[in-house]
Amino acid sequence: MTDKTMTPEDVVARLRSGMTVGIGGWGSRRKPMALVRALLRSPVTDLTVISYGGPDVGLLAAAGRIRKLVAPFATLDSIPLEPHFRAARQAGAFELMEVDEAMFMWGLHAAANRLPFLPVRAGIGSDVMRVNPALRTVTSPYEDGETFVAMPALRMDAALVHLNRADRLGNGQYLGPDPYFDDLFCEAADSAYVSCERIVDGFRGAVPQSLLVKRYAVTGVVESPNGAHFTSCVPDHGRDEPFQKLYATTPWPEFAERFLSGPDEKSYQSAVQSWHEERK
Repeated sequence: MTDKTMTPEDVVARLRSGMTVGIGGWGSRRKPMALVRALLRSPVTDLTVISYGGPDVGLLAAAGRIRKLVAPFATLDSIPLEPHFRAARQAGAFELMEVDEAMFMWGLHAAANRLPFLPVRAGIGSDVMRVNPALRTVTSPYEDGETFVAMPALRMDAALVHLNRADRLGNGQYLGPDPYFDDLFCEAADSAYVSCERIVDGFRGAVPQSLLVKRYAVTGVVESPNGAHFTSCVPDHGRDEPFQKLYATTPWPEFAERFLSGPDEKSYQSAVQSWHEERK
């Protein structure tokens, strides 16, 4: 039995510039934002980021930390297109591999199962093949002879995910409506770090489906209440829509100076609380 508890700084200390980092969650839902903010406080850069993109991608893109992004989208959900991602992409700040959502999922499955690729119908007949000229097709060896996209495995050096609950051994539990493929991110990575709203001693009576993230695939666990802010982490908390709107409409240098210039996550949470109090 191993206690895998860590701090956000412990996690980031294990990351290196040039790594491929996967970030779990979906759009502006249950993103490991405290870990992303810790990454922004570090010198780590030149990253290949794999994500169902949300403000994790926006923050890292605005800060110039992304060399290449692999994603099917970058959205804030209630705000359709992540504005800081858009600005960085329009400026040509990083390379983009944009694929269909199903292709992305099968890339995670391939990596989790240590396969070089998996065949998928998604992408056939679309511009996905045109904008990703490195993609290849394969032909079924059986009688049907069907052609598929050979979606390459999305292998990662490290994965970052956020869950509602976790224990000290690395088992994680989501309590909301969707796992957001966080288990696949963990299994597709050489190392995986789970932040959570609360560390618990066990999961007595838990529905098995809510326990997809298993300790064998997890390297470290970080207790980080409100660590998904400003994204949602239902049922613990919803998305902070007023703050998300502020993020989306504030010039990056101004936003970063006010909310991201502090030494730790506590300073960020305090700055957010002060902003909300000013609005009352």
